[in-house]
Amino acid sequence: MAAQSQSAAPTTNKDTGLRGVLVADTTISLVDGAKGELSYRGYDIHDLAAYSTDEEVTYLLLYGALPTEAQIKEFSKTLAAHRKLPPKIVEVLKKLPNTASPMDILQATVALLADFDPEKQDDSKDANMKRAALLVAVLPTIVAFWDRIRKNLSPIQPDAKLSRAANFLYMLTGKVPDEETAKDFDTCLVLHAEHSFNASTFTARVVTSTRAHMYAAVSAAIGSLSGELHGGANMQVMRNLVEIGDPRKVEAWVKAKFDNHERVMGMGHAVYKVLDPRAELLRQMSEKLARRTGEPKWYLMTKEIEFVTQREYRERRGSDIYPNVDLYSASVYHMLGIPDDLFTPVFAIARVSGWAAHIIEEKFPQAPIKPELYRPSAQYQGNYCGLIGCKYVPVSNRSTISQQPSVGK
Repeated sequence: MAAQSQSAAPTTNKDTGLRGVLVADTTISLVDGAKGELSYRGYDIHDLAAYSTDEEVTYLLLYGALPTEAQIKEFSKTLAAHRKLPPKIVEVLKKLPNTASPMDILQATVALLADFDPEKQDDSKDANMKRAALLVAVLPTIVAFWDRIRKNLSPIQPDAKLSRAANFLYMLTGKVPDEETAKDFDTCLVLHAEHSFNASTFTARVVTSTRAHMYAAVSAAIGSLSGELHGGANMQVMRNLVEIGDPRKVEAWVKAKFDNHERVMGMGHAVYKVLDPRAELLRQMSEKLARRTGEPKWYLMTKEIEFVTQREYRERRGSDIYPNVDLYSASVYHMLGIPDDLFTPVFAIARVSGWAAHIIEEKFPQAPIKPELYRPSAQYQGNYCGLIGCKYVPVSNRSTISQQPSVGK
C-alpha cells in the first residue's frame, strides 16, 4: 500500500529543491535564467558593474532607488560610522581557537551583535533600516579582524576616509590599496550583492517570516551560504586550481572528474541556462588582473577548466553547461590577495546588502500577498503500519524482527 500523506497540499506541486516554485513576490531583483540577465531594482548588472559603486548599489537595494549626490554622501558617512566592533566582541574573538572557520566566526559574531543593540525590540521599518546599515558596515570588520587575530596580529581599525571595499582590503593587509585594485574589489561586491531567492536569501526570508530579528536572519543566511554548493564553491574552485597547478594538467583533471561522476565546481547553475552574466564580467576582470599581477596561470587554468568541461559535458551528456559566478571569482580574489578560506566570508560581505533588503521586504511587504509564515508541505515517505498507524510496544516486549515497520511501501 502506498504511504499516506500527512499534508493536505496536492502532491502535483512537489518539485525537488523548489525549482520553479513561486513562493513570493519581490521588487528587489530579477534573474532571467533563460536569457542570462540580472538586474537590481530594474538596473542591469552590466551597467551597475561598469558605472556604479558598492555603496551606491547597497543604497539602491535598501531604499529602492539610486541616491542623489547628497544622499550617497550621507549614506557613506553612516556606513563608515558603523564599522567598529564592540570591544567586548573583540575580546571574545581573541579567546577563540585560531583554527575556527571564518564562516563560523562570522555567523556567531553576527548573532552576538543582537545583544549590543539597545533597540533590539523595536521592529519598526526605521529601526530595521538602521540595522541593515550597521550589518553592511560591520561585516567586513568582523572578517578582517578575525583573519588578523587568528594570525596573532593586531586588528587594524577601520579608516572612515576609505570606501567599504578599500577599507576592507586595508584592514586585511595593513596597506591602502591602489585605486584600480580597490575598484576591482568594489565591482566584485556589486556583482555578488543580490541574486533573488537563492538559498541563503530564502533562508533569511524564512527566518524573518517567524518575526525573528534581522541579526538572527542574517546569521542563518551566513550558515546557508557556508555550504560548498552555495557560497563555498569559489573556495573549492581555488583549491582545485592549486591542486591542478598547471594549465597543461587541466584536461586530465576534468576528465577524471567526469569519469568519477564528480562535480566540477564553478560550472553549472540552478537558474541560468546560458552564461551567468556575473561570470562573464569576472572572466574579464580575471584576465585583466592576470596581466596586472604577472600571474597568468590562475586565469589560464580557469579558462581551460571552462573550455574542457563544456566540451566533455557536450560530448558525454549532449547538452551545454556554462560557468557560474564562482568559477572566475576564485582567481580574482586570489589575485587581489585574499586568502582562499575568506572567499565565502567575502561573499557574505557583498550579499548582506541583498539579505537586508529581502528581510525588510519580508517584514514590510507592499501588499499582504503571502502567508505570514513560510510553511511548505511534504509528501510523507517514512514508516507505515497500516491505516491506524504503528502500535507502540514497550521496549521490554519488542523483538528486533516483529517491530520493523514497512518503509516506503
